[in-house]
Amino acid sequence: MVVLSTGEDAIERLTSFARDRQLHASHFTAIGAFSGAIVGYFDWEKKDYRKIPITEQVEVLSLVGDVTAGDKGPKVHAHVVLGKSDGTACGGHLLSGNVRPTLEIVLTETPAYLRRRFDPESGLALIDPTA
Repeated sequence: MVVLSTGEDAIERLTSFARDRQLHASHFTAIGAFSGAIVGYFDWEKKDYRKIPITEQVEVLSLVGDVTAGDKGPKVHAHVVLGKSDGTACGGHLLSGNVRPTLEIVLTETPAYLRRRFDPESGLALIDPTA
């Protein structure tokens, strides 16, 4: 369990937690709230994420992802659904999320290593189950 507080960035904190504990194959779920976030939508043609800023207080309705071994340490991959004050939802690949007031993360480590390998077709580092 990892509990984040106001002002922490969800991706940065989860990455440092994984590095400190030498996590290489984990998955997680989380709920809480952000004062703002940046989500991404992967543009296949550009092979990059289109950044979508969320500039208001939102509920983290669902945050799911994994932690894998990368060339430069653990790599966090997370997708999020955010609830706005009018009841609408938005989401995507979580690039950053500013916690306010809390984010409660339940993280489960698996016994095997998961490694990402660069995929030239997509331009992304994808999990390679044979590694």
